Parts: sequence; structure tokens; C-alpha cells
Amino acid sequence: MSSQVDYQWAYTIMDSSRVSTFLISILLIVYGSFRSLNMEQEAREREKEKSKNSNGSSVCLTDINVQTLDTMQALCLPLGASISLLVMFFFFDSMQMLFAICTAIIATVALAFLLLPMCQYIINPCSDGNKISFGICGRFTMAELLSFSMALFIVCIWVLTGHWLLMDAMGMGLCVAFIAFVRLPSLKVSTLLLTGLLIYDVFWVFFSSYIFNTNVMVKVATRSAENPVGVVARKLHIGGVAKEAPRLSLPGKLVFPSIHNGRFSMLGLGDIVMPGLLLCFVMRYDAYKKSQLLHFGETGVPPPRHLGRISYFHCSLIGYFLGLVTATVSSEIFKAAQPALLYLVPFTLLPLLTMAYLKGDLRRMWSEPFIIQQPSKHMDV
Repeated sequence: MSSQVDYQWAYTIMDSSRVSTFLISILLIVYGSFRSLNMEQEAREREKEKSKNSNGSSVCLTDINVQTLDTMQALCLPLGASISLLVMFFFFDSMQMLFAICTAIIATVALAFLLLPMCQYIINPCSDGNKISFGICGRFTMAELLSFSMALFIVCIWVLTGHWLLMDAMGMGLCVAFIAFVRLPSLKVSTLLLTGLLIYDVFWVFFSSYIFNTNVMVKVATRSAENPVGVVARKLHIGGVAKEAPRLSLPGKLVFPSIHNGRFSMLGLGDIVMPGLLLCFVMRYDAYKKSQLLHFGETGVPPPRHLGRISYFHCSLIGYFLGLVTATVSSEIFKAAQPALLYLVPFTLLPLLTMAYLKGDLRRMWSEPFIIQQPSKHMDV
């Protein structure tokens, strides 16, 4: 019996809720990274078509609507996240309606982006691809309208029912959209961002209780907001609807129930998105290296050694998985919430830095590896 208790953490890792958390988080990172890479490749093709006769000194993508973080933004992001956390901690009761409405709007757009490829697969064979004008709102294809309608329907059902599965679907859309539309330009910015967020996560999970007499991170993550439908029903004196409207757990996390004991496993969206940005960066760098190797192969340069053929993305993805397992084991051993980034950041960042150093790519990856300087037509002798 004592041996079973000692190894209880090993059985817990194989619980259905834990396995679901591992698989979904990894799939979201992989899918978001591929969406980001495809968006960049499509933008590059459009850029080439528009500037075939350009004689500029650098190649940059101007036709892609993404946000690239710089050093200052990477340093300020943990501070901004701390301020947002404190606002939600102190003013949640007075601002919960605003949080719920803003979350629903943002999640609708993100979920539409997540569903768009499926809708394109369904609609494109039956459509001519023409866009429909909606005045000042813009022009949209039938696939975009279908994906937005489906997303809006899912969010409305979530508001009416508060079901965890619909909240997870909204959270998945937020993860994929954030990974696809936010870029890390270099390993330097990635290291600064993840290190700052690691300190942020550790402080608010381990040390906030000494200042605020409660775990601020856990308190905010587990709070539920009042349902807007219930508020409107009370204003209109519709008693039945007001009583049936459930409180809403905002989609700042993914939750999965266990089929054995009904307990939920929870993982914050930041624990998916922030390492996901790093993995998206290394996937883009892998694609860049592959294009460079193809170019060198055409010039007769010998192929790289075996170490050179190892993918940075696969190395980081394995590290992310091991970090998730370690965080899960730690939470079971210590019987307390753990800052997941404390394990995810070292397990993804350190192997990547080591591998880049061994392959000789560290200097290139550290500072703006995707800015390609074109050789000048007039060379100095």
C-alpha cells in the first residue's frame, strides 16, 4: 500500500485529463506555428510579385498583418501582465461584465481564425472566391463569413450554458491566433521575454500570498464572471432566465475532466502561447535554414553533418513536453499549484541554446536572423 501511495504521481500523469492537456497543448503549438509559417510564405510570395524589379537592399514582408515584438516590448510584457493581473484581482467584481463581453468579442474573432481553414476546405470547391462587400466593415469571402458565423454561434451557446468544452474551444482559438499573429524576431528577444515571464509566473504563484494573503494567480484563474444574459434578464424582470443563466469561467485556461474521478486538469493559456511563440520562431528558422541549404546545394556545397540535420523545432517541442511532465509531477508531489513556466522555459530554451551553439547558429539566431541583406551591385575592390 505504501508503494502505491509513493508512486501515486506516476498514475496521475497517465490520467485522461493530464493526457488531454499534454496532447491539446502540443497540437495547438504545432498548428499555430504552421499557420504562422504559411502566412509568412504567402506574404513573401505576394511581396515578390509586387517587387520583382525592386533594387532595395533588404527583403522585408510588408503585406502581412502581424505584430513583431522588439526588446523593449519583451521587457515590458511581464510588467503589463502583472498590472493586468492586479486589476483583475482587485476590480474583478466591478468590472466582470466588461471582462466577459470583451473576452467574448475577442474569442469570436480568434475562433473564426481557427475555423477558417476547415471552412475554406468546405466552401472553396463550391465558390468562385469572390468577396462580398459589407460597407465599412470590409469585404469577406464565403468561407470567412461561414467561419465567423460558426464562431459566433459557439460563443453564444457558451454564454447561455457556460460549458467547459466551449470555453476550451474559445481558448484554443485564442492560442492559435496569438501564436500566428505575434512574432519573435530573434533568440535574444525570445530569451528576454521567456525569462521575464518565468520570473512573473514564479512571483505571482509562490510569493504573492505573502503580500496579498492569497495566491493571486490561482485566485484570478479560478474566478467566474456574472453572465451578461442574467444581468439583462434581471433588468427586464425575467426571473426564470436570470436564475438559469450560469456564471462564466473566462477562457484564460484550458480545462479537461478526468474520466475516473471527475477532477479537472487546468493549464493557463500563457503556458501554451509563450513557449509557442518560441517554437514558432524556431520553426521559421528551420524553414529559413532549409531554403539556405537548398540554395547551397545548387552551388555544389556538401550537405551538412548529421547534427546539422536535426530540427530545432523538434528539439524544442520535446523539451516542451518534458517540461509539462515535470510540472505535472511537481504539482502532484507538492500538492500545490506550480508555475508551469518555471519548468517549460528551461526545458525549451536551454536545449535550444545548446543546440544552436553546437551547430554554429547561435550568433545568427541571437540577432535578427530573418533580415536578409542583399549584396550590392557595386562591389568594392
